[in-house]
Amino acid sequence: MSGKENILLTDKEIYPTDELIFSIIGDKKHLWKNIMDYMYNSYKDSMGQWNFYNDGERWLYKMVHKKKTIFWASILNDTFRITFYLGNKAEPIIENSDLPQSIKEEFRTAKRYGLIRPVSFIINDKSDVDNVLKMIDIKSRLK
Repeated sequence: MSGKENILLTDKEIYPTDELIFSIIGDKKHLWKNIMDYMYNSYKDSMGQWNFYNDGERWLYKMVHKKKTIFWASILNDTFRITFYLGNKAEPIIENSDLPQSIKEEFRTAKRYGLIRPVSFIINDKSDVDNVLKMIDIKSRLK
């Protein structure tokens, strides 16, 4: 994904409420809600939470199902990013999925952090949401 995005939500004292988030992402609010509704409706033990991380000096949204982190969300100007961190066990599942080739390639070539590597989506339209929902299902199936 693009390397020079405007980093938002960097003030530790300003908690990212729904009102604040929706004021930043604007007309992408329904895309955010689609992803969150899918997660909460499909994975009943899901919970999301905003936390301020000093290492990245910003607020990130961490979505967890049971004890497993499913994805991280960050807010950008007029949109948001969803990032999944996946281990090598995910590779054959991703390769055999109907995700676009560009996403498969991103996973294949992603920088590794120990045994995991990221796949990120900047959400602009319904097709991005559809791909995120597929990744949620992939990540949730992994042991």
